[in-house]
Amino acid sequence: MKEELIHPSAVIAKDVHLGRGVRVHPFAVIEGPAVIGEECEIGAHAVVHRWVRMGRNNRVGAHAVIGGAPQHTGYDGHESWLDIGDDNIFRESITINRAMDPAQPTHVGSGCYFMACAHVGHDCQVGDRVILTNNICLGGHVEVGRGAIIGGGSLIHQCCRVGELAMVAGDLAVRKDVLPYAMLAGEPPRHYRLNSIGLRRNGINGADYRALETVFRQLRANRHLNGSHWPETREVRFLREWLEGVGKRGLYGFARAAETPGSDE
Repeated sequence: MKEELIHPSAVIAKDVHLGRGVRVHPFAVIEGPAVIGEECEIGAHAVVHRWVRMGRNNRVGAHAVIGGAPQHTGYDGHESWLDIGDDNIFRESITINRAMDPAQPTHVGSGCYFMACAHVGHDCQVGDRVILTNNICLGGHVEVGRGAIIGGGSLIHQCCRVGELAMVAGDLAVRKDVLPYAMLAGEPPRHYRLNSIGLRRNGINGADYRALETVFRQLRANRHLNGSHWPETREVRFLREWLEGVGKRGLYGFARAAETPGSDE
């Protein structure tokens, strides 16, 4: 078993609980109260603020700031939390803010990869295996579903939803909801087609994939959100429930057949 390794220059509060095998590199700071799970690694000069609960086997890169106060003018210093799952990689200089809501923590799932300089705002809910590439910004209260990928430099407006296994192109300003299983690109942004590679990598193929194709053709053709006659698969049921959910920003439409990502139309 790997022994605990804490560099002597690290500063760790007395009310921090460190699991077995935690490694803390030079000049890192961990405020308390906080919980750092087994086999986590906190990089040089990283800061983990108080009111953070972190699962096991997370990797926090140099100069990252985890659990900072909400960037909200109404925040008065009250207790609020950030919950993080297991097996995440947080690269250099990322920032994740804890919640404004004392009853509902900011949440990051398990198996995520956040590349350098990504930012997750207060009260965000990020699912498992999400990839945020470089220089991403999630505004407050953003929801990102399981397995979604957001391209470099994109900005997601507060209170938007990005559905599971969606792919968002780089350098977009996203101001509306993004459908699960879809690819969003262009200016203005539009849904182009299913995220076919992502779906098949996640085992959604054959009849299940064809069912989603049928549904997306119907949505593209008439934009009716009534799913009463849609095929019955796990993904289609999820899509129906997601569409029935409350969204504050509206939903992006579909590109016309003549449009291609990056066109000037």
